[in-house]
Amino acid sequence: MENPVALLTLKILFLSCIAVGGFIATVPELNRFAVQVQGWMSDGTFATLFALSQASPGPNLIIATLVGWEVAGFAGAVLATAATCLPTLVIAYQAMRLRAHHGRARWFLLVERAILPIAVGLILATAILLTASASGAAPPKLALTALTAVFLLATRRSPLVPLAIAAVLGGAGWV
Repeated sequence: MENPVALLTLKILFLSCIAVGGFIATVPELNRFAVQVQGWMSDGTFATLFALSQASPGPNLIIATLVGWEVAGFAGAVLATAATCLPTLVIAYQAMRLRAHHGRARWFLLVERAILPIAVGLILATAILLTASASGAAPPKLALTALTAVFLLATRRSPLVPLAIAAVLGGAGWV
C-alpha cells in the first residue's frame, strides 16, 4: 500500500488501540514510522509538531492531527484525528462497562495496577526520544533538559521558570 493517507490512518488506528496512558505514550512509534520508516518528515519537523501540539490547548492527540496535516494536508489531518479518537472511544466505553460489572474484583484491581508502570514507561520513552531528536544529542542541551526535569520533579514552581531560563540561554547562543 503506497497511499500515505491510508498508511498513516492504519498506523494511527493501531497506535490508538495500544495507547495505554494516553496517545502521548505512542509518540515514539509514530515518530519512528513517520520519520525513519516512511521518510515523510525530519526528526526536527516531528519535534516541532510535537512542541506545537503540547503548546496548543486541547488533548495530546493533536500530534496525530499535525502529523496527518504534514503528510497529506486537510484529508490527512481529518483521518488522523478520527483514527486517533475512534478506537479510544470504543475501548473506553467497553472498559467502563467492564468496570461497572467487575470494578471490585481482585483480578480487575490487579490489572488496573499493572497498567500504571506500562503507561509511565511509555511516556518516559516519549520524553527521551523527543529530547534526543530535538537537541541533536548536544551535551549542553541534554544537560539543560536534565536540569529542567530535576527542577520540575524537585519543586512545585512554575514550569515557566526553566522555560524562561532556557529561552535566555538559547537567545544568548549558549545552548
